[in-house]
Amino acid sequence: MTPLTAIPPQAPPAAAPDPLRAAAQRLETGFLAEMLKTAGLGAAPSGWGGGAGEEQFRSFLVEAQAERITAAGGIGLADALYRSLSRNAAGAP
Repeated sequence: MTPLTAIPPQAPPAAAPDPLRAAAQRLETGFLAEMLKTAGLGAAPSGWGGGAGEEQFRSFLVEAQAERITAAGGIGLADALYRSLSRNAAGAP
């Protein structure tokens, strides 16, 4: 006969992500990606570079970096947008 073992407690299910916060973070990510492109991030130094292939994939690099910046706390734009959108969704002026 096999001894009975206790069932370990399960962690409570994670709360569903707030769609309003997710939208605000996507907006901040887009803003940061455009700012990074304008600043020339990811541009190959003159005389070096991978040609057309590098140019095609540069946008992915910039987008990934913008996502990481936002995930790390960003510049506060997502929080400001979220507060404003939350007030509007609740009917506050």
